[in-house]
Formats: sequence, structure tokens, C-alpha cells
Amino acid sequence: MDTKKLRQKILDLAIRGKLVPQDPNDEPASVLLERIKEEKERLIKEGKIRKSKRMASSDMPHYENVPFEVPEGWQSVPVSELFCLNPKSEITDATSVGFIPMACVNDGFSGNHQFEERIWKEVKKGYCHFQNGDIGIAKISPCFENLKSTIFQNLPNNYGAGTTELVILRPLNIHAKFYLYLFKSQWYISEGTKYFKGVVGQQRVHKGIFTDLQIPLPPLAEQYRIVAEIEKWFALIDQIEQGKTGLQTIVMQTKSKILDLAIHGKLVPQDPNDEPAFELLKRINPDFTPCDNGHYTQLPDGWAVAPMQMLCSLIDGEKQNGIERINLDVKYLRGERDAKTLTSGKYVAANSLLILVDGENSGEVFRTPIDGYQGSTFKLLSINYDMNTEYVLQVINLHRTILRENKVGSAIPHLNKKLFKAIEVPIPPYKEQQRIVEAANKVFMSLDVIMGSL
Repeated sequence: MDTKKLRQKILDLAIRGKLVPQDPNDEPASVLLERIKEEKERLIKEGKIRKSKRMASSDMPHYENVPFEVPEGWQSVPVSELFCLNPKSEITDATSVGFIPMACVNDGFSGNHQFEERIWKEVKKGYCHFQNGDIGIAKISPCFENLKSTIFQNLPNNYGAGTTELVILRPLNIHAKFYLYLFKSQWYISEGTKYFKGVVGQQRVHKGIFTDLQIPLPPLAEQYRIVAEIEKWFALIDQIEQGKTGLQTIVMQTKSKILDLAIHGKLVPQDPNDEPAFELLKRINPDFTPCDNGHYTQLPDGWAVAPMQMLCSLIDGEKQNGIERINLDVKYLRGERDAKTLTSGKYVAANSLLILVDGENSGEVFRTPIDGYQGSTFKLLSINYDMNTEYVLQVINLHRTILRENKVGSAIPHLNKKLFKAIEVPIPPYKEQQRIVEAANKVFMSLDVIMGSL
């Protein structure tokens, strides 16, 4: 079950008035809208908010109505009618406020937050300002696409500040939680991403999405019923996800246990007729001499231990110019975006192994599907021909957590190459490596079927 899609389906039904039945006794949204306008005019006269400006940019479409049918009694209104955009706060310099970095903005469907306490004079300039009950929405990609929006609450002295990459919307006489869910709906996100501005990777949503976009306004009583129904369904989905996560954890732990058994010689039986691993290692390095087995003191006869650097190396592809090839970067190899081409780079042949050396998931290995140029965050992983490639990859996979937890570098964490090269690899005879890989893959296929059904 794809619970993410299920959540979005529920939100889609909610904003279209199809999640709960309408009640003809509800005060119509038109009456609510008049009350909102009166409240807004009062705040403008008192100087507490500025009169909102509608966008006139030629690259922002003019929205006549919500682009889908809404029930009778609902209204179609621009965002600016229901919210104050980026309101300013007027409090004393000595007031304690909650500062929320973008990384702490919740990207789920709740409004719980972590924050740092700061003094107002430190954040009144150069940051966005908000108070309890305001909605914050990320305006930069990919945060906007990843549902980075929330309702601020439990702030010190009611006030907060954050990065200017957040747009703040202050609701007027409406149920803020209903509109938080609307802003997390795929419809709203799709509308926003149509009008990204700026260079790739640092694009921002067009301001008109927060002013001119027409959004539905249900009767206030129905807003509350819709939110209650959404949260009932989401609570059920949370239970499903917890069970799913638990089963995924068990599957991953089972795979790790199988690999652990494999490298200790307990997954498949030994064959005394196999050529000992010592002979294999002498072919790789004629100067090889057996050493202390370290962590692997109970290995079967015919096995040996050698450092990872003896079995493989991290190198760069051959530099080439003037030939158009696919850019083998992380997003392409993960299938997250279409291929992009370069006319020069470090050439890597199809079916090569690339190991990620920069970023959070350093140590992850990919097999290249096509000839191309090596991505800048990769090294080419060259495994000695006398070793079974899949066996070495299983050993690397077993050490992924250690490699991930021991990255080096502060600005951009990267693979600890010294640690990687020093990994002690238990090495069985070559034929036993083959038997281990076959046995492990057979079990992994069954576990992958289970994972695929979740």
C-alpha cells in the first residue's frame, strides 16, 4: 500500500468537498467571506496590517475560479482574501522569541516544532516573523515540493522568526488547519511548481501562488468537519505505516544477519577441495603474508583476512572531451530524473561500479546502466578480478552503517576513505564466495518480494 498516495487522495477529496457531506444548515461561505473582509478592513485601518497587493506579472496566470468544481455554499477566493502575507511583528527588543531554522520545519502533517530561543533584536531584521497560529510555507525548491509547511505553535511569548525562505500566511477567521492541509495537497504543490523561478536547484515559487491563486472557501463549520475527518484517516494511516516500518526493519535486520553469517563461514558448507583463499590472495599480491585475523578469530580452514584496499581501489574514469555522454549523477542513477548529457568528463563504461563518496549516503554503490561520465560525487570502484564482485559488494553493504556514521568533512560530509580501505574482509575460497552469493541472493529475493508488497 502506498500510504503517501493515500494521504494525497484524502486531501484531494477534502479540498473538493467530497470527504464529508455538506450540511444545508451551515452558514454559507459567502457570509464568512464578508466577515473576513470586514476584519481585514478593520486591521488595515488600525495599521496592524498592510493592504495586500495583487500581482500583475505577465508570467503569472490570472485565476478566475478554482479550477475544479466545488459544492454549493462554497466560495472561490484568492489566497490574499483569507490571509495576511508576511505580516510584521511589533514587540520590544528584549522579548524572547522562538527561532526555527528551515531544517526544523516539519515536513509531515503535524505542527510540532523544535526551536531555539533568541532575543527579538537579533532577529527583527533579515528574517521572516510570525506568531502562534500563523502558517509557514517554504518557497524554495525542493522544500516546497516536499511539503515543508506548518502551523507555528507553542512559541515563547507567542512570537517567532525564521529563514526568509519561508512565506508566512496569517489566517483571518478561518480554520488554519484546513488550509495547512490544502497547502500540502498535490493540487496546490502542482500549481506552485508550474511557476518556479530561478536557476535549477535554487528555484523559488512565484509570489502569486501566495496572493492570486484561487482556493476554495468552505463554510467554517464544514472546515472543522473536514479537518476532523482528515485526522481520523491519517491516524489510521499512521498505524499502517508503523507496522510497515516495523516489518521493513525486520527485513533489513534479517539481510544483515544473513551477511554476517556469510562472512563468518556459517551460511554455506565448506568444501575441502576448494583452493584456499591464501592462494587467491597471493595472485592478487605476491607479497601477501597471513596476518592476525583480528575480529574474525573463528574462521573456517581455508579462509583468510585482508584489508579492503588489497581487494579494490577507488579511482577516476578516463578523461574525455568532445564526446556527448550521459551524466551519471546520483539522481539519474536512482531514477529520480531523466538523463542529462555532457560533452566532457571522466568516462565510465556501462556495467561499471560507482561508489558515492560525498553526501549523507556515502558508501552507497551503483552499477552504471550505460556508458557515461562519472558524477562529481562518485569514485569508480574497481574490484580485483580474482575476487567475486558480488561477495565484495555484500561486505561493503554490511559496513554501510559504519561508513555512514564515520564520514569526514564539515561543509560536505564525505566517505572516510582511510576507514574504507582498512575494512577487514574475511575471504573464503573463490568457489565458496560463489556459493555464498547464490545462497544470499536466493533469500534476498524472497525478502525483496515482502518489501515490494508493503
